[in-house]
Amino acid sequence: MTAPAVPQRLAAPAPGWTDTVDVVVIGSGIAGLTAALRLREFGSVLVVTKDVVASGSTQWAQGGIAAALGPGDSPEDHLQDTLVAGAGLSDPAAVRALVTEGPDAVRDLIDLGAVFDKLADGDLSLTREGGHHRNRIAHAGGDATGAEIERALVAAVKRADDIRIIEHALVLDLLRSADGAVAGVTLHVMGEGQLDGVGAIRSRAVVLASGGLGQLYAATTNPSVSTGDGMALALRAGAKVRDLEFIQFHPTVLWLGKGAKGQQPLVSEAVRGEGAFLVDHDGNRFMQGQHELADLAPRDIVAKAIMRQMLATGKDHMLLDARHFGDEKWRVRFPTILASCRSHGIDPVRELIPVAPACHYSSGGVWTDLHGQTSVPGLYACGEVACTGVHGANRLASNSLLEGLVFARRIAAALGDDLPDLREPADDGRVPGLVDADVVPELQRVMTVGAGVIRSATGLADAGDRLAELIRQPAAEPGTPSWEATNLATVASALVAAATAREESRGSHWREDHPDRDDAQWSGNLDLTLPGDGTTARPATAFVALKEASEGK
Repeated sequence: MTAPAVPQRLAAPAPGWTDTVDVVVIGSGIAGLTAALRLREFGSVLVVTKDVVASGSTQWAQGGIAAALGPGDSPEDHLQDTLVAGAGLSDPAAVRALVTEGPDAVRDLIDLGAVFDKLADGDLSLTREGGHHRNRIAHAGGDATGAEIERALVAAVKRADDIRIIEHALVLDLLRSADGAVAGVTLHVMGEGQLDGVGAIRSRAVVLASGGLGQLYAATTNPSVSTGDGMALALRAGAKVRDLEFIQFHPTVLWLGKGAKGQQPLVSEAVRGEGAFLVDHDGNRFMQGQHELADLAPRDIVAKAIMRQMLATGKDHMLLDARHFGDEKWRVRFPTILASCRSHGIDPVRELIPVAPACHYSSGGVWTDLHGQTSVPGLYACGEVACTGVHGANRLASNSLLEGLVFARRIAAALGDDLPDLREPADDGRVPGLVDADVVPELQRVMTVGAGVIRSATGLADAGDRLAELIRQPAAEPGTPSWEATNLATVASALVAAATAREESRGSHWREDHPDRDDAQWSGNLDLTLPGDGTTARPATAFVALKEASEGK
């Protein structure tokens, strides 16, 4: 199977205005704002964000940020837990950078103004989540860690009058020089920003920190802005993406009924870290015996166990029991989740919480080296849009905020040492196109059924065929809905190609027709690019690249 052809460039009006800065940062979560705050020391910085600056996935992070900050813990322990969760595909050097630089990065975040929960003696209050053998999750506001981190970063950026921000802007494509290097970006400001319409920003470097792709699926924990824009932009620019098949489905997302679509409320893993447990509809604790950590097993293990139990019992959700917490613990430790549950008619103090897996996080993304450099000169990436090598086949809980923090700092250090010269944009001849925005609901259904938690050759082939039909439906005119639809279609086609190629089950990639992990054939990473004809790599081609990676060539 060949993945369906996708546009090589987004059709859009010619830029009506231009500007020039040293670095464009795309995204305003923990990764983007950390990069901006550090890059301002080396040149002019422009942050472009799709909504208001405080929007995006960071603010929704409940559980916390993982780092070896407590007594008895160590970066080596954190490294081992991360490598185990990554199921053989994490880059040990990237993980070591994460865990050794992480504690100081968190302390700097505290110095910046982020207020984390503390014990009576003043030490950080640390909890545990799935896959961790130590209490190392720092949290804020009980279960509002992401919101507190985002608050502190936004405040710091707004104090920095040398960082410019354009809100309500969708970045369309990279401007490239004649030799394929970054020369800037084109973007569309959606009526409420500082400028209007399509424009061009020339820059010496671009930092992608645009978040994930959760809107590929009918149900996700991601906000509506998570339409894979950064990954699609990078693919169209010729960048390499890695391990896109590893989509993490969070096991405990509040189940709102069969017809629920879009962003769904998360029930943080920290709830299980504090002693909640999963049961089926007969009250059986089905995680017992599944893993040494039972209900605190890595997320892929728990999500698969829930799916198996749902299939075996014919139920469309399972149940989480945290009634023994009592009213005070719920109010103090998990106020956000408590309010969310009650707003949907569920009182977790007295009732079981209905939960089911939903798309949560992309462990793969745009490939980078240890300093955030992608395969396109001048293009850097960090946060969920990137594949730094940390997560491998399955992200360890609460490593995402830390990864965005640590690798944004690494990018700033690298660019501080060697900021590229400003290059002249050139017409690279890429063929423009657009996909009709009306296909998005069907695309989400296709991805949920064919490339969701459980996958097979037949289901993926059907998904690929249907995607090809959807992509052939052109948009009548350019605009945000059709640009987002094209980005979703681009990333969906790459994901299906990758999931088809990997004929094994590993981490968060579960093939029911290849149920076992196969280290002999699949112990390497899978890379894809978008060739000039707009198709992603055939599985056979991807397999050759994978074999070379696994043999250390």
